[in-house]
Amino acid sequence: MPTFNYTAIDKTGKRVAGTTEAASAAVATANLKLRELRPVEVKPANGSLMSKIPFGPGKQKVKSKDLVVFTRQLATMINAGVPLVRSLATLQAQTENPNLKHHIVDVTKEVEGGATFADALEKHSAVFSPIYINMVRAGEAGGILDEILKKLATQQEKDEKIKGKFKSAMTYPVILLSITTLVFLALMVIVMPKIGKIIQDLAGPEAQLPPLTQVMLGISGFMVSRWYVLVGGGFIIAFFLARSLRTPAGRRKRDQLLLKLPVVKTIVIKVAVARFARIFASLMSAGVAVIDSIEVTAKAVGNSVIEEELKSASKTVANGKQLSIPITESKVFPPIVGQMLSVGEETGKTDEILVKVAEFYEEEVDAVVDSLSSILEPIMIVVMGTMVGLIAASVIGPISNLSNQI
Repeated sequence: MPTFNYTAIDKTGKRVAGTTEAASAAVATANLKLRELRPVEVKPANGSLMSKIPFGPGKQKVKSKDLVVFTRQLATMINAGVPLVRSLATLQAQTENPNLKHHIVDVTKEVEGGATFADALEKHSAVFSPIYINMVRAGEAGGILDEILKKLATQQEKDEKIKGKFKSAMTYPVILLSITTLVFLALMVIVMPKIGKIIQDLAGPEAQLPPLTQVMLGISGFMVSRWYVLVGGGFIIAFFLARSLRTPAGRRKRDQLLLKLPVVKTIVIKVAVARFARIFASLMSAGVAVIDSIEVTAKAVGNSVIEEELKSASKTVANGKQLSIPITESKVFPPIVGQMLSVGEETGKTDEILVKVAEFYEEEVDAVVDSLSSILEPIMIVVMGTMVGLIAASVIGPISNLSNQI
């Protein structure tokens, strides 16, 4: 693990210096703050091997599948009465993902040193989400850590299932669109210029070509002679678009657009509702406070517009109102969600009701995603046919005129 030299101010105001091991400088800073030290400078120690390697374990990604397996195995071991530290030590030896193993080793050391499991996980927020950490903390406080971990694993599996279905449904349309684009470029850059030259040679330099043929030849000529403008422009647009999406304003515009597109809007809302219902129900059943549950859930729905609605609902709840009131008045959440939530609040079974809501909308998402391919396939075929048809019409038009003249 990388070693960092630090200079900090302790709670008495004295300046102290030393070294600490951590996965990154950010983690080292967080560790110092937990020790009631105010960091002044944190930098890699000279000679630290990991500080010289740009692509160490901390740079590798932990797959959701690996995290699900770890969570479910840990729940099973704790349920069987195996102590937490021993369970973590066993799992770190069994884990194949080197990055996850790296984090488990650190978490195990923290727990052995007297930290709670949730506090140890919080130092590895790049792998363990706020939802994961908050549910573990609630599970530890209530003595039901094994049950909470099972719910976490189930929740992660549901999310992965939805993502997998969506990727599967989009695979064929994306391939078809890619082939269509490549065919169009090949026809415009290679075939069209040759056909255009043949037509002009046969018709003569003063011949008036049909407007469609002139337009297609003009586009083809620009693509051949000014290809660097198109490529450079494409890179510039992609760069600024990616940069914009990293900002809150850019993400909000993207999410607003997604909530306006006909088919996409339905999928986004159903996924967000299913995720909200399941996560909120899990947090409530774990004993997390309502306002904290809303705040944590808001960050996990995956859409900034819906996140803002939930944060606004949190303020309403803080003022003494039931959550069902702002959810019912929401322009995004379907009316049935507010009604079901109201029933749960009246009967004291909010978590059970929301689990049913989550299951209902997960089935709805499955149905919509399954039909997505059948919706997109004909659209892609029409797009492909239109592109090829335009080129064919631009070629056939002048040839037909020449035939009539002959």
